[in-house]
Amino acid sequence: MGVVSCSLDSGGVQKVPYRGILAVVEQEQLSAWVKAYAQSLGFDLAGIAPAVRPPHGEHLIWWLQQGYAGEMEYMERTAEQRLDPQTLLPGAKSAVVVGLNYAPAQLPATDYRIARYAMGEDYHAVIRSKLETLLGAIRALLPDCEGRVCVDSAPVLERDLAWLAGLGWYGKNTCLINTRRGSYFFIGVLLLTVELAYDHPAFGGCGRCRKCLDACPTGAIRAPYVLDARRCISYLTIEQRGAIPEELREPMGDWLFGCDICQEVCPFNQPRPHQPWRAAPTSEPRLQPRPLPTLAQILAMDETEFRQQFQGSPIRRAKWRGLVRNALIVAGNRGDPRYLPLIERFLNHPDPLLRAHARWAKAQISRKADEGNRCPETA
Repeated sequence: MGVVSCSLDSGGVQKVPYRGILAVVEQEQLSAWVKAYAQSLGFDLAGIAPAVRPPHGEHLIWWLQQGYAGEMEYMERTAEQRLDPQTLLPGAKSAVVVGLNYAPAQLPATDYRIARYAMGEDYHAVIRSKLETLLGAIRALLPDCEGRVCVDSAPVLERDLAWLAGLGWYGKNTCLINTRRGSYFFIGVLLLTVELAYDHPAFGGCGRCRKCLDACPTGAIRAPYVLDARRCISYLTIEQRGAIPEELREPMGDWLFGCDICQEVCPFNQPRPHQPWRAAPTSEPRLQPRPLPTLAQILAMDETEFRQQFQGSPIRRAKWRGLVRNALIVAGNRGDPRYLPLIERFLNHPDPLLRAHARWAKAQISRKADEGNRCPETA
C-alpha cells in the first residue's frame, strides 16, 4: 500500500487520502491505517479483535444467575445478543475497539461528588460521532464493508472485546485497566464485515493488590472480579429506581451520582514521576467538566430546571426523582443543619420515595447534631 500521508482539514482534523489507495490492501496495512485514523480522531487507544463470542461470556451468565445485576433486567433480556456479535451485525468479522480518556485535569469544587465520567457532555454522543466518522472513512475505502457503531447502550460485551483487542486487562474491581493509562477511559466498538489483522489480548494483572476490595464502603466487590451491582454506589445512584436500602445510605457518603472509589485507590490510576501519561487528563473538549450546581440548588430545583441544568449530561440518566433522592442522602450524610429547610420541603411530598428519604435525611442530621453535642464524659 505504501506510505499513507496525512493532512489537516480546515477544522484541524487529520484526514487521510484513502480514495487514492489501491482497492486491494494487505490486512496488516489496512489495520494499521484504521487504528491510526482512529487515533487521529482523538481516541487514546485503538485495537482490533475478532468479532467472536466473548471468552468471558459464561461469567456473564453466572453473574446474572446470582442476581448481581439487580434491577438491570435489560442485561438478562439482551444476554444472548451480548454473547454473539453476529446478532448485532450479521457477517461481522472484526471489532475495532477504541478507548477515550475522560479523566479531568482537576475535580470541580462541589459539596458532593460525582463520577469523573459524568462531569462532561454525554459520552455516548462524543464517541458515536467519532466512530461514525471512522466508519465513513472505512466505507469510502471499502464500499462493500458494513459496520455498526456500539457505544455502551448497544448489547455487546465491550470489555471482553477491548481485552481481546489489547486495550487492557480485567482488574479485581472488574474495570478494564490499561497498564500505561489506568482505567479512566470509555470504550467504544465498531463492528465490521471485513476481516482485519487482530491484535493480541492484553497481558497484565493486579497481583496481590486488593486495595479496591478493601476501599469499597458498601462491600460491592464480593470477591476479586465479582461485583454485586446491588451494593455498588454507582448502581444505587443511577440504575436503582426505588428506595436505597437504609444500611447502604450512610456508606454512600457524599456520592451524588456514580462512584470512583475503586478506581481512585488503584495504583494504575496514580501519577508517577517520569511517567506523564499515567493519570493524564483528557484532551477531548467535550469531556471537560461542566459547571455544576450546589447540593442546595439541586434540592431546590424542579423537574424542568433539572432537565435544563443537565441537558446533554450523563447525569440526566438518574432522572429528577433519582437525583433528588440521592441529594437527600448526601445532605443527611453531611449532617449540616442548613440543609434542613430544603429537606423539610419533601416531608409531605406526594412521592412516598422522596418522603421516606427526606425523613431519613432529617433524622441523620439530628443524630449527628446530638453526637456532636455530647460531652466527652458521657459519650
